[in-house]
Amino acid sequence: MNTESFNWEYAPAPEAKDHAKIKKQYDLFINGKFTKPLSKKYFATTSPSSLEKLAEVAEANENDVNAAVKAARVAYEKYWKKLTAKERGKYIFRIARIIQERSRELAVIESMDGGKPIRESRDFDIPNAANYFFYYAGWADKLEYAFPNKTPKSLGVAAQIIPWNFPLLMAAWKIAPALATGNTVVLKPAEGTPLTALKLAEIIQYADLPPGVVNIITGFGATGAAMVNHKDVNKIAFTGSTDVGKIIQKAVAGSNKKLTLELGGKAANIVFDDAPINQAVEGIVNGIFFNQGHVCCAGSRLFVQENVAEEVISKLKERMETLIVGDPLDKNTDIGAINSKEQLDKINSYLHIGKEEGLEIHQSNCNVPSKGYFCKPTLFIGASQSNRVVQEEIFGPVLTIQTFRTIEEVIEKANNIPYGLSAGVWTDKGSKIFNLTTKLRAGVVWANTYNKFDPTSPFGGYKESGFGREGGLHGLLPYITF
Repeated sequence: MNTESFNWEYAPAPEAKDHAKIKKQYDLFINGKFTKPLSKKYFATTSPSSLEKLAEVAEANENDVNAAVKAARVAYEKYWKKLTAKERGKYIFRIARIIQERSRELAVIESMDGGKPIRESRDFDIPNAANYFFYYAGWADKLEYAFPNKTPKSLGVAAQIIPWNFPLLMAAWKIAPALATGNTVVLKPAEGTPLTALKLAEIIQYADLPPGVVNIITGFGATGAAMVNHKDVNKIAFTGSTDVGKIIQKAVAGSNKKLTLELGGKAANIVFDDAPINQAVEGIVNGIFFNQGHVCCAGSRLFVQENVAEEVISKLKERMETLIVGDPLDKNTDIGAINSKEQLDKINSYLHIGKEEGLEIHQSNCNVPSKGYFCKPTLFIGASQSNRVVQEEIFGPVLTIQTFRTIEEVIEKANNIPYGLSAGVWTDKGSKIFNLTTKLRAGVVWANTYNKFDPTSPFGGYKESGFGREGGLHGLLPYITF
């Protein structure tokens, strides 16, 4: 196949951003209103693609955290615990509807603040955020059916800390089940991508949720640590790095706080010789490149059966040449900006490590913007289990490729890392799929597809990828007791 036939020049197709209303300064959302931080400190949030300053955001200190937790406790005892489950469901449903109504604005802000392509924000992140609120609104008055012969009870105040890769969607994953089960919330978005969470605060205010039921505060690691260590918090939910997850686990040990952790990943994407090759190549690209690799479940380790490896790698290289790296707000863009300079530096350090380890490196010939944080899609070919780029999470558009001969070999290789969040299997044999789903130590295993999510399906990992599940009926369990 001649790749030159794919090298079309596309006219820019930018999404308009004049309808996205971003304030110059955002305060903390505590007790139903935006309040000045007691710290009196603010920090800038910047677009990783244009490097323009988008807004000043409040930095919460320990006293601000105390105020947020106190507001959540009062709201729990005074309003939310006493409200009927049916009424709670109505509030959650209302939030979902408003997210739908403001979806265009939310998608643009998500891409501006986080760097992901507008197609992903518009078609996946925002619709799914609304769907999770819709889904858990339906569970609010049906908990006795979810857990027959048991009496589920809420926990109290939930402290929730979310990452920068899916800001609004991760907020929905955490807030929706917490509210449905009768808890109140203090949520902290990542310092690099706070804007859609603060927009969600506006939506919650507009939905007329009782004051203090959801509090959204911004800040850095110290803010999160104050939330984790607060004595009046009953539940902690964290999505982020494995290193920070271990610190939180130690901090919570010995307390009565419930904990769920969704941490790092290094997913295996396994292609057998009987797989639909073209479909598999598209799934590989979707699993690692379309999201800049900024997904803990990204299929960053590719295993290809030896006798089709040459064909798969050739087609993968051809497909990479068609990918467009550029402005996240351009609807032609496939790969947007890396979220921050620190993350880009980390990715580049691993590219250097891979070269030092003697691996064959292949990058597409695409143009990369001179301004902003961008990385070309990259392959490391001929990798082995001992390579650092295979064992360690890179969190960028970097794919390592290994070959295998037998099912037993690929299962052993796939499982031989510290992580266990997700995996993918490509084959036309149902028996192989069922065999591997019982053998792979991964919380989610996709078959002949990749990166598919649904509110009804639980998500979570094993080993150093964390514990507990979010989504589905399982997602209710971390927020209740019997």
